[in-house]
Amino acid sequence: MEQTYTFTQQTITLQLAKQMLEAAEKKGEELGMKFAISIVDKAGNLKAFSAMDGAPVLALEIAQNKAFSAAAYNRATHEWYDRLKDDPPLMTGLVHTDRLVVFGGGYPIQINGECVGGIGVSGGHYTHDMQVCEAGLDILAVLTKEA
Repeated sequence: MEQTYTFTQQTITLQLAKQMLEAAEKKGEELGMKFAISIVDKAGNLKAFSAMDGAPVLALEIAQNKAFSAAAYNRATHEWYDRLKDDPPLMTGLVHTDRLVVFGGGYPIQINGECVGGIGVSGGHYTHDMQVCEAGLDILAVLTKEA
């Protein structure tokens, strides 16, 4: 029996990251708000980033952490709080994990059921951030329909 010491993992392309970034920026403009938008690859490395003119300074880091959280755990950031709120030891400990965000505005990017990256947005209330993320993710439906 042959041992396997590596595996292949799919990750987002720069082209797709740019298309998602553009769609998210457009949604931010429609909302009339200033956002930081981050797209990371599966490993959590920054792939594409935009800070709209006037985006809050703290939003830049928060957006990157939301994208990282979503890609690292293959879980939308808004799902964390409900999972943690009734588990005080886990809630107390996990929220001190570097880069983990437990409120809305970060989503995994999935293609064919596989997580290939994450998108994170910050600059408004987390519900606004989620809308901007979702606009970026909507590009996936358009592209897979064309393919």
